[in-house]
Amino acid sequence: MTAAVDITLLANLLRDAAQAEILPRFRRLGAGDIRIKSEATDLVTEADEQAERMIKREVERLWPDAVFIGEESVAADPDLLGKLEGADLAIIVDPVDGTFNFAAGVPAFGVMASVVVRGETVAGIIFDPMGDDWVMAEKGSGAWLRRPSGEAERLKVAAPVALEHMTGFASTGFIDKSKRAEVMGNLAKVRFASNYRCAAHEYRTFAGGHVHYAMYNKILPWDHLAGVLISEEAGAYAARFDGSRYLPHHFDGGLLLTPDKASWDMLRQEVFTL
Repeated sequence: MTAAVDITLLANLLRDAAQAEILPRFRRLGAGDIRIKSEATDLVTEADEQAERMIKREVERLWPDAVFIGEESVAADPDLLGKLEGADLAIIVDPVDGTFNFAAGVPAFGVMASVVVRGETVAGIIFDPMGDDWVMAEKGSGAWLRRPSGEAERLKVAAPVALEHMTGFASTGFIDKSKRAEVMGNLAKVRFASNYRCAAHEYRTFAGGHVHYAMYNKILPWDHLAGVLISEEAGAYAARFDGSRYLPHHFDGGLLLTPDKASWDMLRQEVFTL
């Protein structure tokens, strides 16, 4: 299904962009290199924009038939997002996931890409510039941690545990205020809830078997397509809050990932009562 896109080539492109445009700017951003988008915690930097330009240029050269959908491209042209559902082939990119961390000098950010073929996510890549490695998956082929040396390690989600022993990620900032206090109170039922402010590293941590759940209320494709596929290929159960399967054209409805459906049902009933 991904024959049209060489996943290794795409993965290396993300690494090249990180080395050329992102890492040289880390902890070296000037005042004019950081701008607010929708609110004070929603930022864009020169690294985001320049890395996306480089990736977009190379994607268009290598795969000219693909629809390119990048976070910053959509910020400039919101109508671009509507092309995803009908595209025969699309490549979706988040040039710097965790921009807030990046701008603050916190080394928890990543570069993400996914490949969508006729409405199905068929490949996902998350590159960690600081660790210089990828987690990636092609549909039906498992999820893998890969290093530039060629070393590879298969990923597997954690085994299920009782509710009171569950650890994981809960992105509560986008929950409606009318429900936020209830959900945050419900989180006392689990062992702990965290938030890296970086979906790239949260998905890496979840798919690697280190935590038991990940919950998101805002589900834009560049933040979640790669991570959901990687998690599913590592054995996870993922669904929107209404129980439906998450697809590339879904931009709302929330998202909950767990090791199995029983864990999903438990968290949905006891904690994420949205």
